[in-house]
Amino acid sequence: MTESFRVFLGVLPDVCPRDARRMVFTADAGGRCEVFAWDAETRTARRVTDRPGGTAHCAIDADAHVWWFEEDARGRGLWWYQPFDGGPRRPGLPGAPEGLPRGLAVTAGGTVAAAVAPAPGTTRVLVGRRGHAPRTVLSASRDLRLSGFTPEGDLLALAAAPADEAAVTVVTAAGAVAATLRPPAGARDEGGEAAGGIWCRGFSPLPGRRELLLVQELEDGYALATWTPGGGLVTHRWCRFDTEITARWYPGSREVLVRQDRHGRSLLHRIALDTRTHRIVPTPRGTLLDAAPRPGGGLHLLWTDTLHPPVLRRTDDGEPALPRPTADSALPPPAGPLPQVPGRPSELWTPTPEGPVHTLLTLPDTGGYPAPPPAVFLVHGGPADQDRDAYDATVHSLVASGYAVARVNYRGSTGYGPRWRRALGSGVGHTQVEDLAAVRAELVRRRLVDERAVALWGVSWGGYLVLLALGTRPGLWQAGVAVKPVADWVTAHRTTTPALRALDVRWFGGTPEQVPERYASSSPLTYAAHVSAPLLVVGADKDVKCPPEQIRGYVSALRAAGVPHEEMWLDTGHDGYDGAAHVAVLRRALAFLGGHLPAPAPAGPSRPPARPGGPRPR
Repeated sequence: MTESFRVFLGVLPDVCPRDARRMVFTADAGGRCEVFAWDAETRTARRVTDRPGGTAHCAIDADAHVWWFEEDARGRGLWWYQPFDGGPRRPGLPGAPEGLPRGLAVTAGGTVAAAVAPAPGTTRVLVGRRGHAPRTVLSASRDLRLSGFTPEGDLLALAAAPADEAAVTVVTAAGAVAATLRPPAGARDEGGEAAGGIWCRGFSPLPGRRELLLVQELEDGYALATWTPGGGLVTHRWCRFDTEITARWYPGSREVLVRQDRHGRSLLHRIALDTRTHRIVPTPRGTLLDAAPRPGGGLHLLWTDTLHPPVLRRTDDGEPALPRPTADSALPPPAGPLPQVPGRPSELWTPTPEGPVHTLLTLPDTGGYPAPPPAVFLVHGGPADQDRDAYDATVHSLVASGYAVARVNYRGSTGYGPRWRRALGSGVGHTQVEDLAAVRAELVRRRLVDERAVALWGVSWGGYLVLLALGTRPGLWQAGVAVKPVADWVTAHRTTTPALRALDVRWFGGTPEQVPERYASSSPLTYAAHVSAPLLVVGADKDVKCPPEQIRGYVSALRAAGVPHEEMWLDTGHDGYDGAAHVAVLRRALAFLGGHLPAPAPAGPSRPPARPGGPRPR
């Protein structure tokens, strides 16, 4: 079931501004993510990159030059480019420092802006001409991302963390600060902590407009906002959304396409700022991993649901997005036939004192609903992320192997509004474990899963929750798979990136030296000796987000306590674009679960949850 594993990245092709027939995109290439050039007129694709570790970042400029970022195993590298039809590759900005990519923009006149992180916690912003040595516009001792560049190349927008006191900084091409945009003053969450945030969505493509599009968090939702040099920051409170959104300008107008994440699925909205009008854009049920307006009013969409891998689709203005791409869509077709995905997807809402918890549940195709199946809780990372009604190759493999899969959008998840995302009342990690336990109890009570055979599987923050749940509630779980987890908060804080250290301080209210009891309370290392279920721990030698030192320390604690466990180590970083590593973990984890989960119970029939599946949030 893993032989056809593919790398799917949730992005649309980047379209040449002067010639919409020419596009670049990333796609699977023998298990790696690589860059391809697509000629929509001839319907031919040309592979641009071929690197052992894959290539994930690409762009195309107005002159149809293809850009890509070549990085090493730690994510550091440089931008390169070549003509659309091929030819010699050249450095995009010769002499630029190597670093982590933090954004690229090229104007129609050929001016290039790029941001890189030469060292942890630093950012350099460069401006120059394609193929020529750039000049440094800004050097900062913090993490910034290039999020906007005016068509004239005279203003740049740099984004920090959304809740940062300087969430967005607008600078001139000479490096002077034109504006600093801050979250709303006085916004507080239920615990009295500072709340709110600003996300930068880019400058208007209209020449001379110099209008920056933003998403602003309010006390109970989100709204569009704009900034101009003369008018300052304007919040469009008439256009509010109750859950998380992202937005893009329509070309040639002051209209905005808003993609809303709501309860594990997507909604599209077309907003006209001048007339204050708002209409829903029809789309099929499921998830839009990306959506972009195109000249003429049409849209490019990347759609998926649990049973369908992502597909590219094009719609004309006013036409609904059809479930399948049309033959003349002029977008790159899928690489080979799409797989037949097994399982019966459903959902349920579990009532808790803090509000209903939403779970996407996929049951195996067993026919006639026999005894409850063994189950795997596939725990998402973040925590400011979510599980969606979207295809997941791990879900595919687990369901094909006979497991039910529960994907829980616990407190801290996006897609349910700012109050849910900020609800961490029981402490870091413990809040999410409470929700996982509540969902497990309901699934068992409704005889949807076998209570003797429930496992946890998570990556990154999800892997952290696996370890914490196994240690704090050991009687509930029969096996665990933790991939690249946080296992020891103190060591992780000392050895991770500056940005993640700052996030730790925000979550815990201080450093490990200042609030040691909070770090200890939330650290899986504290509870390692209490783990009773067999555990597979997967680490990565080049991981800078969840460093290997703290995982090895946790494994040593398991060994000292006599806890049954297995180790697997990858020669990768935290993020990777090589399908071989994913497949290796998938195979090892499936074999591990098969050896430790009891067989399905020979009991009475089970049934899927009735729709709508319990109480929903208002």
